[in-house]
Amino acid sequence: MVEKAKTENAWLNAWDALSRVVPWVQGAYYIITGLWAQLSMSTFIQVTGPKTDIWLIKIVGLLLLVSGIVLIMSAFRRRTPLEVAALGAGNALVMAGADLVYVLTRTISPIYLLDALIEIIFILGWIRHGIRFESRAEKEIQR
Repeated sequence: MVEKAKTENAWLNAWDALSRVVPWVQGAYYIITGLWAQLSMSTFIQVTGPKTDIWLIKIVGLLLLVSGIVLIMSAFRRRTPLEVAALGAGNALVMAGADLVYVLTRTISPIYLLDALIEIIFILGWIRHGIRFESRAEKEIQR
């Protein structure tokens, strides 16, 4: 019984750690991938496969860059308002969904499944972040 409690506590600690770092990690990931599409399209294409609409890749890269900056700013301030959490979770949901749909329809390279996995981890982090936020709010109400 004690072992089970320790295991459950370890999982909760891991979840809490994920929820604390998700704005930092997702923000950095989006900044890096957004800049990559701007600064070295040739290496981006080498890794992700051929593209026809380069302008679209650049625009998505810029949008990711802006989202990444907002997430990092929020993490730096140690404040994640609902709007920023929605931005992070929403971006991750859209990116994961697009990755899965377009890999399954053979429109984009299977390498995008790696991005889908990363985005799903971000989504799980935001879910845990929301649970932590709700439990803190409930404690405040009870005071």
